[in-house]
Amino acid sequence: MNALGRHLLLELKRCDPEVLNDLPLIRETLLTAAREAGATIMGETFHQFAPQGITGVVVISESHLCIHTWPEYEYAAVDIFTCGESFRAEKAAEILVDRLRSKEPGIIALQRGILADLASGPSAYPATKSGQRR
Repeated sequence: MNALGRHLLLELKRCDPEVLNDLPLIRETLLTAAREAGATIMGETFHQFAPQGITGVVVISESHLCIHTWPEYEYAAVDIFTCGESFRAEKAAEILVDRLRSKEPGIIALQRGILADLASGPSAYPATKSGQRR
């Protein structure tokens, strides 16, 4: 059975709290992970919360990487969603685990868009009135 995409959910525990609250470092870490894993970066947005914590998204042509940090709990939640064959999601995950200094990383891998007739191509899915595929 084929899947349209792969989704890695990173549960990064026991991270360095100073790193988790450093917006420039978090931004550069996500961008570096995307680049080194073979992504084509399309855009980004990051936000620093008060008194602490960061959320950020890097949009890539292959899908996205996003992060939410809780420095007070030494925890970061990261999603790496990709479609296509050129992006190496595990490489991006390695970089994030290393740079956030997680002493207790966990990774859950999911296949997304598992469709029995995926091999038939998009014509197997009729367009709606608006022309959008379901």
